[in-house]
Amino acid sequence: MSDKRNTFLLSALLLWSALSVSAFVEELDDSFLETKQPDDIWLIKFYAPWCSFCKQLDPVWHQIGSDLRSLGSPVRVGKSDASVYTALSKEFRVRTYPAILMLKKEVKYNYPGPRTKDDIMDFANRIAGPLVRSLSTPQLFLHAMSLHDVMIVYVGATSELKGNFTSVAEELIIHAYFFSASRDVLPKAVSLPFLPAVVIFKDGTFVTYNEEQDGDLKSWINRERFPNFFHLDSYTLYAMGESGKLVMLALVKRYMCDESLRYKNLVEKVAAEHKDTYSRDFCFGYMEDTDFITGLLMTEATVPSFIVVNLTNDGYFLPAASIETERHLLDFLNGVLNGSVESQGGNGVVQRVKRFVYDVKTTVIPLFTDAPLLGCILFSFPTCIVLFLVYLCCLARKEAAGEDDDDDDDGALQRRKNQ
Repeated sequence: MSDKRNTFLLSALLLWSALSVSAFVEELDDSFLETKQPDDIWLIKFYAPWCSFCKQLDPVWHQIGSDLRSLGSPVRVGKSDASVYTALSKEFRVRTYPAILMLKKEVKYNYPGPRTKDDIMDFANRIAGPLVRSLSTPQLFLHAMSLHDVMIVYVGATSELKGNFTSVAEELIIHAYFFSASRDVLPKAVSLPFLPAVVIFKDGTFVTYNEEQDGDLKSWINRERFPNFFHLDSYTLYAMGESGKLVMLALVKRYMCDESLRYKNLVEKVAAEHKDTYSRDFCFGYMEDTDFITGLLMTEATVPSFIVVNLTNDGYFLPAASIETERHLLDFLNGVLNGSVESQGGNGVVQRVKRFVYDVKTTVIPLFTDAPLLGCILFSFPTCIVLFLVYLCCLARKEAAGEDDDDDDDGALQRRKNQ
Protein backbone atom coordinates (compact mmCIF):
# COMPACT_ATOMS: atom_id res chain seq x y z
CA MET A 1 0.00 0.00 0.00
CA SER A 2 2.83 2.31 0.90
CA ASP A 3 4.62 1.54 -2.39
CA LYS A 4 1.48 2.33 -4.38
CA ARG A 5 1.05 5.63 -2.53
CA ASN A 6 4.69 6.57 -3.15
CA THR A 7 4.35 5.71 -6.85
CA PHE A 8 1.18 7.79 -7.08
CA LEU A 9 2.83 10.76 -5.32
CA LEU A 10 5.88 10.52 -7.58
CA SER A 11 3.69 10.42 -10.70
CA ALA A 12 1.68 13.38 -9.46
CA LEU A 13 4.87 15.31 -8.72
CA LEU A 14 6.27 14.60 -12.19
CA LEU A 15 2.98 15.62 -13.80
CA TRP A 16 2.84 18.84 -11.78
CA SER A 17 6.45 19.59 -12.66
CA ALA A 18 5.81 19.05 -16.37
CA LEU A 19 2.68 21.21 -16.31
CA SER A 20 4.38 24.01 -14.36
CA VAL A 21 7.33 24.09 -16.79
CA SER A 22 5.08 24.00 -19.88
CA ALA A 23 3.07 26.91 -18.46
CA PHE A 24 6.00 29.22 -19.27
CA VAL A 25 5.79 28.45 -23.02
CA GLU A 26 2.79 29.83 -24.89
CA GLU A 27 1.28 28.17 -27.96
CA LEU A 28 0.99 30.79 -30.71
CA ASP A 29 -1.51 30.76 -33.59
CA ASP A 30 -2.18 32.96 -36.63
CA SER A 31 -3.72 35.68 -34.44
CA PHE A 32 -0.38 36.33 -32.72
CA LEU A 33 0.58 39.37 -34.81
CA GLU A 34 -2.75 41.04 -34.06
CA THR A 35 -2.73 40.39 -30.32
CA LYS A 36 0.92 40.98 -29.37
CA GLN A 37 1.89 44.28 -27.76
CA PRO A 38 4.43 46.61 -29.46
CA ASP A 39 6.87 46.45 -26.53
CA ASP A 40 6.73 42.67 -26.13
CA ILE A 41 9.94 40.69 -26.67
CA TRP A 42 9.35 37.16 -27.91
CA LEU A 43 11.53 34.09 -28.30
CA ILE A 44 9.68 31.75 -30.68
CA LYS A 45 10.23 28.21 -31.89
CA PHE A 46 8.49 27.08 -35.09
CA TYR A 47 8.10 23.32 -35.28
CA ALA A 48 6.37 20.52 -37.16
CA PRO A 49 4.88 17.46 -35.39
CA TRP A 50 6.79 15.04 -37.63
CA CYS A 51 10.18 16.72 -37.10
CA SER A 52 12.45 14.59 -34.87
CA PHE A 53 14.82 17.51 -34.15
CA CYS A 54 11.82 19.55 -32.95
CA LYS A 55 10.88 16.78 -30.54
CA GLN A 56 14.44 16.63 -29.18
CA LEU A 57 14.39 20.41 -28.62
CA ASP A 58 10.99 20.45 -26.89
CA PRO A 59 12.14 19.69 -23.28
CA VAL A 60 15.02 22.17 -23.69
CA TRP A 61 12.56 24.80 -24.91
CA HIS A 62 10.29 24.37 -21.89
CA GLN A 63 13.30 24.60 -19.58
CA ILE A 64 14.34 27.84 -21.29
CA GLY A 65 10.85 29.25 -20.71
CA SER A 66 11.02 28.32 -17.03
CA ASP A 67 14.53 29.71 -16.53
CA LEU A 68 13.83 33.02 -18.26
CA ARG A 69 10.71 33.48 -16.15
CA SER A 70 12.53 32.66 -12.90
CA LEU A 71 15.31 35.15 -13.78
CA GLY A 72 12.75 37.92 -14.30
CA SER A 73 13.60 38.26 -17.99
CA PRO A 74 11.26 40.40 -20.13
CA VAL A 75 11.46 37.72 -22.84
CA ARG A 76 8.28 35.76 -23.41
CA VAL A 77 8.71 32.26 -24.82
CA GLY A 78 6.37 30.77 -27.39
CA LYS A 79 6.11 28.01 -29.94
CA SER A 80 3.99 27.56 -33.04
CA ASP A 81 3.05 24.54 -35.13
CA ALA A 82 4.10 25.75 -38.59
CA SER A 83 2.16 22.95 -40.29
CA VAL A 84 -1.09 24.25 -38.80
CA TYR A 85 -0.58 28.00 -38.42
CA THR A 86 0.80 28.58 -41.89
CA ALA A 87 0.01 32.31 -42.02
CA LEU A 88 2.26 32.98 -39.02
CA SER A 89 5.12 30.83 -40.34
CA LYS A 90 4.80 32.50 -43.75
CA GLU A 91 4.99 35.94 -42.13
CA PHE A 92 8.29 34.97 -40.47
CA ARG A 93 9.56 33.19 -43.61
CA VAL A 94 10.08 29.85 -41.89
CA ARG A 95 11.79 27.39 -44.22
CA THR A 96 13.29 24.71 -41.96
CA TYR A 97 12.41 23.14 -38.62
CA PRO A 98 12.96 23.86 -35.87
CA ALA A 99 13.30 27.57 -36.64
CA ILE A 100 14.21 29.83 -33.70
CA LEU A 101 13.87 33.60 -33.77
CA MET A 102 13.31 36.61 -31.57
CA LEU A 103 10.92 39.49 -32.15
CA LYS A 104 11.77 42.84 -30.56
CA LYS A 105 10.09 46.11 -31.55
CA GLU A 106 8.96 44.66 -34.89
CA VAL A 107 12.54 43.57 -35.70
CA LYS A 108 13.11 39.86 -36.34
CA TYR A 109 16.38 38.17 -35.31
CA ASN A 110 17.06 34.64 -36.58
CA TYR A 111 18.99 32.41 -34.21
CA PRO A 112 22.04 30.92 -35.98
CA GLY A 113 23.65 28.80 -33.25
CA PRO A 114 23.60 25.35 -31.64
CA ARG A 115 20.30 24.06 -30.22
CA THR A 116 21.50 23.98 -26.62
CA LYS A 117 19.91 25.68 -23.62
CA ASP A 118 22.93 27.80 -22.72
CA ASP A 119 23.48 29.05 -26.27
CA ILE A 120 19.81 29.92 -26.81
CA MET A 121 19.60 31.61 -23.39
CA ASP A 122 22.69 33.69 -24.21
CA PHE A 123 21.12 34.69 -27.55
CA ALA A 124 17.86 35.69 -25.83
CA ASN A 125 19.63 37.79 -23.18
CA ARG A 126 21.82 39.44 -25.82
CA ILE A 127 18.87 40.50 -28.01
CA ALA A 128 16.66 41.50 -25.07
CA GLY A 129 19.24 43.89 -23.66
CA PRO A 130 20.55 47.19 -25.07
CA LEU A 131 21.93 47.09 -28.59
CA VAL A 132 25.17 48.69 -27.38
CA ARG A 133 25.86 48.20 -23.66
CA SER A 134 27.55 51.04 -21.80
CA LEU A 135 30.57 50.28 -19.60
CA SER A 136 30.80 53.24 -17.26
CA THR A 137 33.52 52.13 -14.82
CA PRO A 138 36.78 50.14 -14.98
CA GLN A 139 35.19 47.55 -12.71
CA LEU A 140 32.31 47.01 -15.15
CA PHE A 141 34.78 46.71 -18.01
CA LEU A 142 36.82 44.04 -16.20
CA HIS A 143 33.65 42.20 -15.22
CA ALA A 144 32.50 42.16 -18.87
CA MET A 145 35.91 40.85 -19.95
CA SER A 146 35.59 37.99 -17.48
CA LEU A 147 32.26 36.98 -19.02
CA HIS A 148 33.04 37.23 -22.74
CA ASP A 149 35.77 35.66 -24.85
CA VAL A 150 35.33 38.42 -27.44
CA MET A 151 34.29 42.03 -26.76
CA ILE A 152 33.56 44.59 -29.49
CA VAL A 153 33.91 48.07 -27.98
CA TYR A 154 33.42 51.61 -29.27
CA VAL A 155 35.67 54.06 -27.42
CA GLY A 156 35.07 57.80 -27.51
CA ALA A 157 32.36 60.42 -27.77
CA THR A 158 29.50 60.67 -30.26
CA SER A 159 30.75 60.67 -33.85
CA GLU A 160 30.02 59.40 -37.35
CA LEU A 161 31.98 56.27 -36.50
CA LYS A 162 29.66 55.61 -33.54
CA GLY A 163 26.63 55.84 -35.83
CA ASN A 164 28.25 53.31 -38.17
CA PHE A 165 29.12 51.12 -35.18
CA THR A 166 25.50 51.14 -34.01
CA SER A 167 24.25 50.23 -37.49
CA VAL A 168 26.63 47.26 -37.62
CA ALA A 169 25.51 46.21 -34.14
CA GLU A 170 21.90 46.03 -35.37
CA GLU A 171 22.94 43.37 -37.89
CA LEU A 172 25.56 41.44 -35.92
CA ILE A 173 23.97 41.45 -32.46
CA ILE A 174 22.81 37.88 -33.23
CA HIS A 175 26.48 36.84 -33.10
CA ALA A 176 28.23 39.04 -30.52
CA TYR A 177 27.94 41.61 -27.75
CA PHE A 178 28.63 45.29 -28.50
CA PHE A 179 29.82 47.80 -25.90
CA SER A 180 30.71 51.47 -25.58
CA ALA A 181 33.14 53.07 -23.11
CA SER A 182 35.18 56.20 -22.51
CA ARG A 183 38.98 56.09 -22.66
CA ASP A 184 39.43 56.25 -18.88
CA VAL A 185 37.36 53.08 -18.41
CA LEU A 186 39.85 50.93 -20.34
CA PRO A 187 42.91 49.43 -18.64
CA LYS A 188 45.96 51.68 -18.79
CA ALA A 189 47.85 49.01 -20.74
CA VAL A 190 45.46 49.53 -23.69
CA SER A 191 47.17 52.06 -25.95
CA LEU A 192 44.97 53.68 -28.62
CA PRO A 193 46.65 55.87 -31.27
CA PHE A 194 43.48 57.88 -31.91
CA LEU A 195 39.91 58.44 -30.75
CA PRO A 196 37.16 57.61 -31.47
CA ALA A 197 38.08 53.98 -32.04
CA VAL A 198 36.55 50.53 -32.41
CA VAL A 199 38.48 47.87 -30.51
CA ILE A 200 38.01 44.10 -30.33
CA PHE A 201 39.36 42.45 -27.18
CA LYS A 202 40.16 38.73 -27.50
CA ASP A 203 42.87 36.18 -26.77
CA GLY A 204 44.28 38.34 -23.96
CA THR A 205 45.04 41.21 -26.34
CA PHE A 206 43.20 43.62 -28.65
CA VAL A 207 43.01 44.80 -32.26
CA THR A 208 42.01 48.30 -33.35
CA TYR A 209 40.01 49.21 -36.44
CA ASN A 210 41.81 51.33 -39.04
CA GLU A 211 39.51 52.38 -41.87
CA GLU A 212 42.33 52.95 -44.38
CA GLN A 213 43.84 49.50 -43.83
CA ASP A 214 40.78 47.47 -42.85
CA GLY A 215 38.07 48.86 -45.13
CA ASP A 216 34.40 48.44 -44.27
CA LEU A 217 33.69 48.27 -40.52
CA LYS A 218 31.15 45.43 -40.76
CA SER A 219 33.53 43.28 -42.84
CA TRP A 220 36.35 43.94 -40.39
CA ILE A 221 34.22 42.97 -37.38
CA ASN A 222 33.12 39.80 -39.21
CA ARG A 223 36.78 38.91 -39.77
CA GLU A 224 37.89 39.61 -36.22
CA ARG A 225 34.93 38.57 -34.04
CA PHE A 226 36.19 35.02 -33.57
CA PRO A 227 38.91 33.93 -31.12
CA ASN A 228 42.16 32.99 -32.80
CA PHE A 229 41.83 29.37 -31.60
CA PHE A 230 38.71 27.70 -30.19
CA HIS A 231 36.42 24.67 -30.22
CA LEU A 232 34.20 24.78 -33.31
CA ASP A 233 30.92 23.10 -34.14
CA SER A 234 29.13 23.01 -37.50
CA TYR A 235 27.05 26.13 -36.68
CA THR A 236 30.09 28.22 -35.80
CA LEU A 237 32.07 26.92 -38.76
CA TYR A 238 29.24 27.85 -41.12
CA ALA A 239 29.04 31.35 -39.61
CA MET A 240 32.77 31.80 -40.15
CA GLY A 241 32.13 31.93 -43.88
CA GLU A 242 31.36 35.63 -43.45
CA SER A 243 34.85 36.26 -42.10
CA GLY A 244 36.50 35.58 -45.45
CA LYS A 245 39.31 33.75 -43.66
CA LEU A 246 40.50 30.21 -44.18
CA VAL A 247 39.96 27.88 -41.22
CA MET A 248 42.78 25.58 -40.08
CA LEU A 249 41.20 22.63 -38.27
CA ALA A 250 42.38 19.70 -36.23
CA LEU A 251 39.73 16.97 -36.51
CA VAL A 252 39.82 15.03 -33.25
CA LYS A 253 37.88 12.36 -31.39
CA ARG A 254 35.29 13.44 -28.84
CA TYR A 255 37.10 11.58 -26.06
CA MET A 256 40.62 12.62 -26.95
CA CYS A 257 43.29 9.98 -27.18
CA ASP A 258 46.95 10.99 -27.07
CA GLU A 259 47.10 11.32 -30.86
CA SER A 260 44.03 13.57 -31.02
CA LEU A 261 45.45 15.70 -28.23
CA ARG A 262 48.73 16.02 -30.14
CA TYR A 263 46.90 17.29 -33.24
CA LYS A 264 44.89 19.80 -31.19
CA ASN A 265 47.93 21.08 -29.28
CA LEU A 266 49.96 21.47 -32.47
CA VAL A 267 47.32 23.72 -34.09
CA GLU A 268 46.90 25.68 -30.86
CA LYS A 269 50.67 26.22 -30.59
CA VAL A 270 50.94 27.54 -34.15
CA ALA A 271 47.90 29.77 -33.64
CA ALA A 272 49.43 31.34 -30.54
CA GLU A 273 53.09 31.62 -31.54
CA HIS A 274 52.58 32.69 -35.17
CA LYS A 275 49.52 34.88 -34.72
CA ASP A 276 51.14 37.95 -36.31
CA THR A 277 51.99 35.95 -39.44
CA TYR A 278 48.76 34.05 -40.03
CA SER A 279 45.90 35.70 -38.13
CA ARG A 280 44.93 37.90 -41.08
CA ASP A 281 44.40 34.87 -43.34
CA PHE A 282 43.51 32.05 -40.94
CA CYS A 283 41.31 31.18 -38.01
CA PHE A 284 42.39 28.14 -36.00
CA GLY A 285 40.38 25.56 -34.10
CA TYR A 286 39.48 21.94 -33.52
CA MET A 287 36.30 19.94 -34.18
CA GLU A 288 34.94 16.82 -32.53
CA ASP A 289 31.79 16.50 -34.64
CA THR A 290 32.99 15.87 -38.20
CA ASP A 291 29.59 15.55 -39.97
CA PHE A 292 30.04 18.94 -41.65
CA ILE A 293 33.51 18.00 -42.92
CA THR A 294 32.29 14.58 -44.07
CA GLY A 295 29.62 16.31 -46.16
CA LEU A 296 32.24 18.66 -47.58
CA LEU A 297 34.63 15.83 -48.48
CA MET A 298 31.77 13.53 -49.59
CA THR A 299 33.55 10.72 -47.78
CA GLU A 300 34.15 9.80 -44.16
CA ALA A 301 36.58 12.27 -42.57
CA THR A 302 39.73 10.73 -41.10
CA VAL A 303 40.14 11.34 -37.37
CA PRO A 304 42.51 12.64 -36.19
CA SER A 305 43.64 14.71 -39.17
CA PHE A 306 44.29 18.23 -40.40
CA ILE A 307 42.28 20.20 -42.96
CA VAL A 308 42.06 23.82 -44.13
CA VAL A 309 38.54 24.89 -45.14
CA ASN A 310 37.65 27.75 -47.48
CA LEU A 311 34.07 28.53 -46.51
CA THR A 312 33.59 31.18 -49.21
CA ASN A 313 33.53 28.53 -51.96
CA ASP A 314 33.20 25.19 -50.10
CA GLY A 315 36.78 24.32 -50.98
CA TYR A 316 39.35 22.58 -48.80
CA PHE A 317 43.05 21.75 -48.61
CA LEU A 318 44.55 18.49 -47.36
CA PRO A 319 48.21 17.94 -46.50
CA ALA A 320 50.03 15.80 -49.06
CA ALA A 321 52.15 14.13 -46.38
CA SER A 322 51.92 13.32 -42.71
CA ILE A 323 52.29 16.33 -40.40
CA GLU A 324 54.41 15.40 -37.41
CA THR A 325 56.05 18.65 -36.36
CA GLU A 326 55.36 22.36 -36.09
CA ARG A 327 57.59 22.92 -39.14
CA HIS A 328 55.47 20.51 -41.19
CA LEU A 329 52.30 22.40 -40.25
CA LEU A 330 53.85 25.78 -41.09
CA ASP A 331 54.95 24.45 -44.48
CA PHE A 332 51.38 23.26 -45.09
CA LEU A 333 49.93 26.70 -44.23
CA ASN A 334 52.47 28.46 -46.42
CA GLY A 335 51.66 26.06 -49.26
CA VAL A 336 47.97 26.91 -48.97
CA LEU A 337 48.76 30.64 -49.16
CA ASN A 338 51.22 30.46 -52.05
CA GLY A 339 49.16 28.00 -54.08
CA SER A 340 51.54 25.04 -53.99
CA VAL A 341 48.92 22.99 -52.10
CA GLU A 342 46.06 22.15 -54.45
CA SER A 343 42.58 23.38 -53.58
CA GLN A 344 39.92 20.66 -53.74
CA GLY A 345 36.13 20.72 -53.68
CA GLY A 346 34.56 24.08 -54.46
CA ASN A 347 31.13 25.07 -55.73
CA GLY A 348 31.56 24.64 -59.50
CA VAL A 349 28.88 22.97 -61.61
CA VAL A 350 30.54 19.54 -61.63
CA GLN A 351 31.14 19.66 -57.90
CA ARG A 352 27.53 20.66 -57.26
CA VAL A 353 26.30 17.69 -59.30
CA LYS A 354 28.60 15.38 -57.33
CA ARG A 355 27.37 16.83 -54.05
CA PHE A 356 23.73 16.40 -55.12
CA VAL A 357 24.36 12.73 -55.98
CA TYR A 358 26.16 12.26 -52.67
CA ASP A 359 23.30 13.88 -50.71
CA VAL A 360 20.76 11.66 -52.46
CA LYS A 361 22.82 8.54 -51.72
CA THR A 362 23.31 9.42 -48.05
CA THR A 363 19.57 10.09 -47.71
CA VAL A 364 18.19 7.17 -49.72
CA ILE A 365 20.46 4.30 -48.69
CA PRO A 366 19.85 4.65 -44.89
CA LEU A 367 16.13 4.92 -45.57
CA PHE A 368 16.02 1.63 -47.50
CA THR A 369 18.34 -0.01 -44.98
CA ASP A 370 16.39 1.01 -41.87
CA ALA A 371 12.85 0.93 -43.30
CA PRO A 372 12.77 -0.83 -46.69
CA LEU A 373 8.96 -0.92 -46.88
CA LEU A 374 8.64 2.79 -46.17
CA GLY A 375 11.41 3.52 -48.68
CA CYS A 376 9.62 1.55 -51.39
CA ILE A 377 6.36 3.37 -50.69
CA LEU A 378 7.95 6.81 -50.67
CA PHE A 379 9.81 6.28 -53.94
CA SER A 380 7.21 4.18 -55.80
CA PHE A 381 4.43 6.73 -55.24
CA PRO A 382 6.11 9.67 -57.05
CA THR A 383 7.35 7.25 -59.73
CA CYS A 384 3.78 6.13 -60.39
CA ILE A 385 2.63 9.75 -60.57
CA VAL A 386 5.33 10.58 -63.11
CA LEU A 387 4.52 7.51 -65.22
CA PHE A 388 0.81 8.38 -65.13
CA LEU A 389 1.53 11.93 -66.30
CA VAL A 390 3.72 10.60 -69.11
CA TYR A 391 0.88 8.24 -70.11
CA LEU A 392 -1.63 11.13 -70.19
CA CYS A 393 0.74 13.21 -72.36
CA CYS A 394 1.22 10.32 -74.80
CA LEU A 395 -2.54 9.70 -74.90
CA ALA A 396 -3.22 13.38 -75.60
CA ARG A 397 -0.65 13.42 -78.41
CA LYS A 398 -2.14 10.25 -79.90
CA GLU A 399 -5.65 11.72 -79.88
CA ALA A 400 -4.36 14.93 -81.44
CA ALA A 401 -2.58 12.94 -84.15
CA GLY A 402 -5.79 10.95 -84.81
CA GLU A 403 -7.80 14.14 -85.27
CA ASP A 404 -5.23 15.44 -87.74
CA ASP A 405 -5.47 12.17 -89.73
CA ASP A 406 -9.28 12.46 -89.80
CA ASP A 407 -9.00 16.02 -91.08
CA ASP A 408 -6.61 14.88 -93.81
CA ASP A 409 -8.98 12.06 -94.84
CA ASP A 410 -11.95 14.43 -94.98
CA GLY A 411 -9.97 16.87 -97.11
CA ALA A 412 -8.89 14.18 -99.57
CA LEU A 413 -12.48 12.90 -99.87
CA GLN A 414 -13.79 16.40 -100.60
CA ARG A 415 -11.15 16.95 -103.28
CA ARG A 416 -12.16 13.68 -105.03
CA LYS A 417 -15.81 14.72 -105.06
CA ASN A 418 -14.94 18.09 -106.58
CA GLN A 419 -13.04 16.33 -109.37
